[in-house]
Amino acid sequence: MQKVYDFLKKCGTYYLATVEGNQPRVRPFGTVDIFEGRLYIQTGKVKKVSAQMKANPKIELCAVQGEGTEWLRVEATAVEDDRIEAKQHMLDAYPSLQKMYKADDGNTQVFWLKNATATFYSMTGSPETEKF
Repeated sequence: MQKVYDFLKKCGTYYLATVEGNQPRVRPFGTVDIFEGRLYIQTGKVKKVSAQMKANPKIELCAVQGEGTEWLRVEATAVEDDRIEAKQHMLDAYPSLQKMYKADDGNTQVFWLKNATATFYSMTGSPETEKF
C-alpha cells in the first residue's frame, strides 16, 4: 500500500473511474492519504462522484508518471468512513482543502479502498501486482 501511496503522491493527479447507471465516469483527483493502515481518498458529498460511489462502490484509479513510461491502476471497493478523525487526517494532509472543507461540515467525505488490487506497469518491464 505504501508503494501505491508514494506513486500517487508523486503523480499529484490521478484519475478516478466510477459508474453512473451504465455509463463510465472519469475525473481527475489529487487527494490520497494513509490513515490507520488504510489508503483513503476524499471528495464532497454534494458532488456526483459521491453519489456514484454510494450507488456502486467499485472504482478504479489510474495514474501516470514521467514520460508515460510507468503507470498504475488500482481496482477497489470504496468504503465511506464518516468519522471526524478520518476526515480531519485527510484535511491535515492537504491544508489547501481547508478553505473549502471542514471535517464536521456535513459535506467532507472520505473513502478507504477495500480489497484493492494495484498493478504497476512499465514500458520496460513486466507488470507487478500488490493487494491490500
